[in-house]
Amino acid sequence: MSDNLPLRGIRVLDLTQVFAGPYCTYQLALLGAQVIKVEPPGGEMTRYGGALPELSKQGLGLSFCTQNAQKHCVELDLKDPQQLAKVLSLVAEADVFVQNFRPGVARRLGLGEDVLAEVNSRLVYCSISAYGDVGPIGHRPAYDHVVQAMSGIMCTTGTNAMGPVKVGAPYIDYATGLNAAFAVMAGLRQRDQSGEFQHVDVAMLDTAMTMMANNLVTVASTGDDLPKLGNEAASRAPSSGCFATQDGSLLMLAANNERQFQDLCAVLGHPEWTNDPRWANPMLRSANQEALRGLFEDEFLSKPATKWEALLDKAGVPASRVRTLSETLAEGQLQARGMLQSLPVGAEQIEVSLPGVGFRMNGQSLVPDSAPRRAGADMPHWQD
Repeated sequence: MSDNLPLRGIRVLDLTQVFAGPYCTYQLALLGAQVIKVEPPGGEMTRYGGALPELSKQGLGLSFCTQNAQKHCVELDLKDPQQLAKVLSLVAEADVFVQNFRPGVARRLGLGEDVLAEVNSRLVYCSISAYGDVGPIGHRPAYDHVVQAMSGIMCTTGTNAMGPVKVGAPYIDYATGLNAAFAVMAGLRQRDQSGEFQHVDVAMLDTAMTMMANNLVTVASTGDDLPKLGNEAASRAPSSGCFATQDGSLLMLAANNERQFQDLCAVLGHPEWTNDPRWANPMLRSANQEALRGLFEDEFLSKPATKWEALLDKAGVPASRVRTLSETLAEGQLQARGMLQSLPVGAEQIEVSLPGVGFRMNGQSLVPDSAPRRAGADMPHWQD
């Protein structure tokens, strides 16, 4: 990796497991920080299981690999006083400490923010939990799908017929990881300005709310819950949302402004629809949306989704055929952006595609160049 990365020279002590915490420290590692991952003897739970058993048998399961490349790995038993003392010696030399223990565990282990502030007065201490350090349910543990239930997102997903539906990916975990990395960066900046210990408290529930801020503001301001929209656009405009096409594929469309609406009608072969007094402006289209939506639905059934996507692309109207993840990977866009890096992992040197950070910096994609290590692989270096 480049020697000019923004976090070069920053040392991070990572006592996190599963997804949110390790994804936070993974972002920091990709930005140039030296991350020392401290695991219990045998390694964390995500090392085992998953789609490639030949890797999971070595403690390098894909769920672990996803967010643990570019890190140094050591094993320490935090219940052993001598090994806990080793952790504290590492804290004394660190810039950042990240933990996502169940609420109260860090304090019981002797790793609470008050203790570590005495060990290192310039430390940025990041605690990640389900609901945060304060509040009536702050003590509760949780995983992504539990917070999805608590946050209200499930009750805005799906349709009335099917009931609440969980988002298919653990998006709150990964969003929390990003949020925590953002918090750590803010903590480092504040530490550099003040020279003082910083504690950033990151909650999965808070993150979930920021990920649906418009919904949150609407409900908090009106007191009214929002309806389930299924595959329809949040704008609920008749010219946006999901449409069936000739080959059975679905097309997601967003013709929200006036130009896009006119271009959409032209692509569908009916420019005269823009002159119909029922649909002369967005308010009228909303008031008479059932008839307009029906016309759109009929027209989209005349061609396959790939054809409509190409025609709408040429016209500048936002649209996409609904794809599987494997189809998205085959498009080539992620490869052009340098989003994935293939690295050989494990004894058999199996190629695994690992994600980089979600942006490019000065034209460069920031991806790992060091594969995930086995549990305790760096013990000789960090033992003394």
